[in-house]
Amino acid sequence: MHIHILGICGTFMGSLALLARELGHTVTGSDASVYPPMSTQLENAGVTIEEGYLISHLQPAPDLVVVGNAMKRGMDVIEYMLDNGLRYTSGPQFLSEQVLQSRHVIAVAGTHGKTTTTTMLAWILHYAGIDTGFLIGGVPLVNTTDEHLQQVFAHSSYLGDDKNDDSSDTGYFVIEADEYDSAFFDKRSKFVHYRPRTAILNNLEFDHADIFADLNAIQTQFHHMIRMIPSTGKIIMPAATDSLEDTLAKGVWTPVWRTSVVDESTADKNVNDSEWQAELMREDGSQFQVSFADDKDATAIVDWSMSGIHNVNNALVAVAAAYDVGVSISTACAALSAFAGIKRRMELIGDVNDILVFDDFAHHPTAITTTLDGAKKKLSDRRIWAIIEPRSNTMKMGIHQDSLAESAALADYTLWYEPTGLEWGLREVIEQATATNDAIGNQQVMSSVDAIIEHIIHHAQAGDAIVVMSNGGFEGIHQRLLTALHSK
Repeated sequence: MHIHILGICGTFMGSLALLARELGHTVTGSDASVYPPMSTQLENAGVTIEEGYLISHLQPAPDLVVVGNAMKRGMDVIEYMLDNGLRYTSGPQFLSEQVLQSRHVIAVAGTHGKTTTTTMLAWILHYAGIDTGFLIGGVPLVNTTDEHLQQVFAHSSYLGDDKNDDSSDTGYFVIEADEYDSAFFDKRSKFVHYRPRTAILNNLEFDHADIFADLNAIQTQFHHMIRMIPSTGKIIMPAATDSLEDTLAKGVWTPVWRTSVVDESTADKNVNDSEWQAELMREDGSQFQVSFADDKDATAIVDWSMSGIHNVNNALVAVAAAYDVGVSISTACAALSAFAGIKRRMELIGDVNDILVFDDFAHHPTAITTTLDGAKKKLSDRRIWAIIEPRSNTMKMGIHQDSLAESAALADYTLWYEPTGLEWGLREVIEQATATNDAIGNQQVMSSVDAIIEHIIHHAQAGDAIVVMSNGGFEGIHQRLLTALHSK
């Protein structure tokens, strides 16, 4: 079957395209914005990508059009598809019908950490010898001599076996469960299609203001998914998370495991009553001990290259989910100790004259703060530069503008990019915040990538670390910056 995917370079749709190829379909796609790493792995997998959304891309007609949620009524290609009666579906619906129906689905939901946690969990299961399928909204980093793991994690999705070793059992599929809507004709969250048996709820904050009116609207979608989890399944979530507890209060029919990261600061807090705990052994989160209340003799230590308390939280829920499907705590912790991370999550992309350059996907105030907290603790002997593009739809609408400057307060220097056409004044917001709060630090707003690079070239020094944060291509700033530093 010939499948054409509209919006193929999105993290979800690109991963879906790879699964469709594994299923034996001929896959083509089009997108308005084509950039690595997704475009690279698609081309390497033999998927033809066409620039733009042209009617000619649907001529001759494919057997099925999979429509990304960036597509809207009024677009020529959508009107052509409808007028000519082409067969179409959404990405989540295609995945549900073609892959998930026969699997034990483990869904990872939440405002932050979905991609990282999904990758951790898939890595743990494969490390344990379970040939699980997965779909991740990112590209894993692989640093291992194990040829099986190298092959499986070469891409952001993998079909896996639909049966366990016992042929009477279904296989597993780990999926990043996004709350964003499915398509212009299906405004339900993607994860409503997945019907998980095990669900991780990482956190829940207001985001996606372009489709959700408020936090309660997002909670409603989360509860739609919760309604589908069987009583023999499992929900895993951090303790003391009010927004998630409020969602469960609407009704829950599935056993819940709560997790918490503990150290001296949490000694008197109720998070210590959670079933799963990670006790920090290093402040930056690079080493911690995992324990489970129902298996007190099975503690194990994770000693890895990752940092940040947010990643410890991600790791803990991943260990708990793996345990739920039969992986021991010791095996899960050994797997994480060998985990290299994923692209665009504090990924070190260059070291030029002892100036480190990192790429990170953070695009929400909470994610910016947690990323910088991990960077400051891990790179405590370096000055931290943050370069941030407010690119998400919620950011562009100015929903989080009052918390932006404070979110970057941990950086020694922050350069904000204000693109042409932003609907609100980023420069005014940052200048007002820095003028009234000395704790926010040195922050500036610039209107071009060239100006940002020029500023870095003149002011960055050996021993500094630069963290570039954006959920898009950011006009190729990463390689442009590295090239400029080499020429410095």
